[in-house]
Amino acid sequence: MFDFALEKKLHTASGDMQLQLNVQIESGKFVSLYGSSGAGKTSVLRMLAGFMKPDSGHITVNNAPWFDARRKINVEPQQRKIGFVFQDYALFPNMNVRENIAFALGKREPVTIVDELLELTGLTMLSQRKIQTLSGGQKQRVALARAIAKKPLLLLLDEPLSAIDNAMRTQLQTTLLQVHQRFGLTTILVSHDMEEIIKLSDAVIHLEEGAVQQNTSPAAFFMHAKNNAAILTGNIVSMENKDTATFTVVLLNNRMMKVNITEHDANFTLGEQVEIVYKNATPVLRKL
Repeated sequence: MFDFALEKKLHTASGDMQLQLNVQIESGKFVSLYGSSGAGKTSVLRMLAGFMKPDSGHITVNNAPWFDARRKINVEPQQRKIGFVFQDYALFPNMNVRENIAFALGKREPVTIVDELLELTGLTMLSQRKIQTLSGGQKQRVALARAIAKKPLLLLLDEPLSAIDNAMRTQLQTTLLQVHQRFGLTTILVSHDMEEIIKLSDAVIHLEEGAVQQNTSPAAFFMHAKNNAAILTGNIVSMENKDTATFTVVLLNNRMMKVNITEHDANFTLGEQVEIVYKNATPVLRKL
């Protein structure tokens, strides 16, 4: 069981915000953090990982304290048994694929897990390749394999697939789920993608303005016709036509999201600020 009650004053572009949350996550579950940009999602991951110190509260993992402000306990990140996958991969360019994954192993850890992870993530044939020769999807697989090699109690994913094309994203979603299940991980994913959240998650935690608004199943959150919480704001950066469909790409605080719009709604322009609203599990653009 993962139990965390955290408070932290955050300095954001729109001003100071008080982050407060009290959440319990059952071991082995896949949980998504959902919310608008600046809601505090990445800060939650950073506090769980030990990269950011909460002002107060506690983090308890299987009855072991990782952080306790009252008892002055703050376990160092390298001692927390976490795997962290960033959007920008954070790989070592001077190492090949195998070396990047093996780097995460402890001194006495058997290297057999590297071969298993290479096979599971489809990287066996690329094991000797240098990082700079890989595609974005391949780099993300290496980052995932390296995070798993540490045998983490908690896998933290900060929108790791948002910069990858749709076809590769679908493949990597399947890989993520296989890895989560194969190693019995507890996984927390930050994502703006409704289909991704529904496909991968056991639960979704909706975070807005530093507070938990809902903690429920993905279906209950997205399928509810009256749920107006799933709103994102950004600017249209490109538009493209494919067959009979028109797609817009919306920039959400340095992250991209593609939305399909119908012909009678296709009166948007490049650079226009819009809202993305989920209605009956479908993302819809709305003018501001």
